[in-house]
Amino acid sequence: MSHLHKNDTILFLGDSITDCDRDRLNPKDLGKGFPALVTAQLAAKYPDAELSFINRGIGGNKICDILNRIEEDCIDLKPDLLIFLIGINDTWHNVGTSSFGTAEAAAEFAADYRQFLQQVTDSGIDRILLLEPFVLPYPADRSHWRKDLDPKIHSIRELAAEFGCDYIPLDGIFAEQAIKKQPTYYTGEDGVHPTLAGHGVIAREILQRIHYSR
Repeated sequence: MSHLHKNDTILFLGDSITDCDRDRLNPKDLGKGFPALVTAQLAAKYPDAELSFINRGIGGNKICDILNRIEEDCIDLKPDLLIFLIGINDTWHNVGTSSFGTAEAAAEFAADYRQFLQQVTDSGIDRILLLEPFVLPYPADRSHWRKDLDPKIHSIRELAAEFGCDYIPLDGIFAEQAIKKQPTYYTGEDGVHPTLAGHGVIAREILQRIHYSR
């Protein structure tokens, strides 16, 4: 359970799923995805909490890109709660390369993710909610991505336990949702980028794990 207190700042950090068409020239813009949905619900539910919300998602980012901007877009912002989603581009951008699905690629990803968590926690950010990267099996070739993505997901789960982070297993949650309704309902035509319903699923899971105490 991620705890919030009055005057806390919540930072959403990640790739295009977090970015979701935000106006990067406007530091207060939250985009059109789950960060905006989460913000709307928390702001409505706790009007006297004076919570602040920041979105620093950037489309196309991999874990190495997050490391390159960790000071400006994370540590310097001093968030009280960090909500972090990264990893699908580390697989997607690897498709068709010689490193796809290799143990070396998985180890490099895990090392970079560990470095991120180490720097963040060393800076004093100790409330972290990690979101699991995910892919749904439409188009059909996305099933092949499991070879590369699954080891990365396993590494994130281990690191969440090691660093004491809260965790949302989105890959499993989206798989469950796609059994009830076709994958395109949640991730459109590419198996990755959430529809409004997909963003609603992410927001719902986050809100279920956040507790506000005055």
